[in-house]
Amino acid sequence: MRSNAETLGDGGVGYWGPPRLRKGLFHGVTPVASVMSPAQQIERAQGRIALRLAKLEARGLRALVVSDENMLGSVRHNLRHRQLYPAAGQRLARYRHAMGGRVDRVILCIRAPQHYWASAYAFSLMRIGQVPGRAELAEIAAMPRSWRDVVTDLACALPDAEIIVLPHERLAPYPEARLAALLGRADVPRKHAREVRNARPSTAALVARLTECGLDPGPYAEMAEGAGLFDSEARARMAETYADDLYWLRAGADGLARICEETTPETAGTNPDPGAIRRGQINGTQARRMA
Repeated sequence: MRSNAETLGDGGVGYWGPPRLRKGLFHGVTPVASVMSPAQQIERAQGRIALRLAKLEARGLRALVVSDENMLGSVRHNLRHRQLYPAAGQRLARYRHAMGGRVDRVILCIRAPQHYWASAYAFSLMRIGQVPGRAELAEIAAMPRSWRDVVTDLACALPDAEIIVLPHERLAPYPEARLAALLGRADVPRKHAREVRNARPSTAALVARLTECGLDPGPYAEMAEGAGLFDSEARARMAETYADDLYWLRAGADGLARICEETTPETAGTNPDPGAIRRGQINGTQARRMA
């Protein structure tokens, strides 16, 4: 998004990402320790944001994309509570209030829980040198909260917004398809769309980090592939929960959200020769040649 900011701006689309959001623009949207009350903090934030939005409108921008991986909650918060974004609804309600209610569409990317938690713990290991215990893993594997609950929370927090859910397994390699779903149009830039950022560490990198921290790499050596943390029974249970979530979404999600699994074609298709589409069984009997 940052690399394509100029192109997006020419098309009337603005972008606020982590570099902007974490420099104080959204400070107070989620309460922090301060002499001001939570209500005062969000009121101040609402004023700052309103001024910025007015400037964007004055420049002629028609849409604004706001993106930060911590808007639903941080990975550390999920690990601490062993749940999928337990405060998602409350947090998004505060963001909506801070934006003056001007939230038309929300994109939520979901992922198979066994792989999500493996990635989260890889993050934890690389950042702070911690790995989960077996009791902690068992608690996560038995966690009743699923992506369906997260979607429901978002629908309650953003009753007027369209919620679109994108499966990571389908759309992770196609950021331009995710942007197209968010903007509701196909003419989005593709430049820099295949540059990988923040990839999960490889098994070798994780083993090296475990050894560096003085931890036994045995049980976690395959964390990068998501197979080393949970036993086969836990993985099967988590996969079944995810399959249920996808089924619910594909069945209409009770009208709360819609799922998008379409990707943008990598290249244009090759058009067949005009005569080729007429060749088939009839050619075997009348034209006497193979199709």
